[in-house]
Amino acid sequence: MILYPAIDLKDGNAVRLVHGDMDQTTVFNDDPAAQARAFVDAGCEWLHLVDLNGAFAGEPVNAAPVEAILKACPVPAQLGGGIRDMATIERWLDKGLARVILGTVAVENPDLVREAAKAFPGKVAVGLDARNGKVAKRGWAEETDVMVTDLAKSFEDAGIAAIIYTDILRDGAMKGPNIDATAALARAVDIPVIASGGVSSMGDLTALKETGVIAGAISGRALYDGAIDLGDALALLKG
Repeated sequence: MILYPAIDLKDGNAVRLVHGDMDQTTVFNDDPAAQARAFVDAGCEWLHLVDLNGAFAGEPVNAAPVEAILKACPVPAQLGGGIRDMATIERWLDKGLARVILGTVAVENPDLVREAAKAFPGKVAVGLDARNGKVAKRGWAEETDVMVTDLAKSFEDAGIAAIIYTDILRDGAMKGPNIDATAALARAVDIPVIASGGVSSMGDLTALKETGVIAGAISGRALYDGAIDLGDALALLKG
């Protein structure tokens, strides 16, 4: 199971939100590239980046810090937030991003997901963010009637690299991930599922790993707060 340290970008800073609320922001580092290097120095194999402003604006906003991270770090990075057309997908991949995460467009324009996954094999992931099992979009601001599992299954034949499943009510709250829902999703599809939202302790990582079906976990606040030691966590997941 791969651990993805998360760097959420807002107004050029590395931040964390609570429940995806842009008004509940904690700035952890005003130099995101330095934060990314610290994660890499600790041994991480991937980075998970989110352009929070972009998720609301519908286009990239924090391009400068993302590009700085890509230049500073030798490990692959995935990015979500405001990526909603082929031109933006191509531009990010050309800049060295290993994987784009498509969230809102997965609901509003699933054909784009299929087109992108076909054009860029292994480089397109789908971000499914949910409240009570239903998908939310546009920076989590809008809820839909679409069930997460139904949407995930619709991409089974699309060739996407991964599904990143976030339980919004757990995100940034340090209350633990929704292991049952994440594992159920992972068992329902053949696509690798990455858990996000609420991963806040070594116990959480152990429980996710022990499901035997979850491919990865994303953690942010717990790494910044010191609740999870990145080196210890990486050793645990490799053991």
